[in-house]
Amino acid sequence: MFKASRPAVYFASSVSLVALVSFVRPSEARGQTTDVVGVRAQGMGGAFTAVADDATATWWNPAGLAGGAYFNALLEDGIHREPGSDRNAAGAPQAAWRSGTRGIAVAFPALGLSYYRLRVSEIQPQTSTGTTAAVRQDGGAVPVRLRSMVLDQLGATVGQSLGEHLVVGSTFKLVTAGAATDVQVAGTGSLDEADRLEASGETHVGLDVGAMATFGHARLGLMIRNVKQPEFGAGVDAFTLSRHARAGVALSSGRRGVIGSATIAVDADLTKTATALGDERRVGAGAEAWTGKQSLGVRAGVSANTIGSRRPSFSGGLSAAVRKGMYVDGEATGGSDEGRRGWGVALRVTF
Repeated sequence: MFKASRPAVYFASSVSLVALVSFVRPSEARGQTTDVVGVRAQGMGGAFTAVADDATATWWNPAGLAGGAYFNALLEDGIHREPGSDRNAAGAPQAAWRSGTRGIAVAFPALGLSYYRLRVSEIQPQTSTGTTAAVRQDGGAVPVRLRSMVLDQLGATVGQSLGEHLVVGSTFKLVTAGAATDVQVAGTGSLDEADRLEASGETHVGLDVGAMATFGHARLGLMIRNVKQPEFGAGVDAFTLSRHARAGVALSSGRRGVIGSATIAVDADLTKTATALGDERRVGAGAEAWTGKQSLGVRAGVSANTIGSRRPSFSGGLSAAVRKGMYVDGEATGGSDEGRRGWGVALRVTF
């Protein structure tokens, strides 16, 4: 475990504990899915809340920094969407979304700094009354609704050990976000067109909190994102970054909160999220294993929706050392969830 400067960590600890107690049963989420960040996390099927030992802990669980290396930095890029998923077999548009992520993060056991950029694009066919529906081939006259949301997040993460087994942490963040919508005829409307929409952003202060408990080889994690639920935009472009709670458990060969050479993990959303494909409340399971000299790591995972259509996804990942302490990470995801099919790559330095 770690100990940081007293004023900062005591303030963060107080805020985190109050938030965790107050929002353990958060309100229904009304935003986009938030588990598309992190190449290692995606390779493990999103089962990362109780793992979170690299710099992406600034996103996944700020309390996870305590179990990480003395220094960790990474650059990552990824996109998740099956090409052509916005068209059905007949060539007509159908409900679909995709996400693109980029990030840079630096982490020490007591402090993390991060920047993430997330773009989520949607397409929704509409009837004449404005409700979504399947679209028939009719010469491209039926309208489709396009929407694009862009989020830039700059965060600072701190944490505090509370005894031998518990760590709490907070990510204080500046979030600049905006959304843009448009309606086009079916013949031209696509996710590519949604990506081209220009969204004007506004900036708000945000807060994520997390906790990590360690008992021998077991770790229990809890993450609550967007505690303050900032609101952006106005009119049809208005949206809220709704509170999102997620819990996880991990078993690892490492001791005292440090992830070892073999890890299995399970995650579950405690809130539901509204997406273009319907409400989601996801569960995921994954595993990670490293060679004895930490030169090669492999991981695999599966996740599924527990509301309505299951839409299972299957993922795999690989980490290879290019030199001591420097890794190239990669992941690929497939399955029946069109919005999660894709890939991610990262360059990670750790020692």
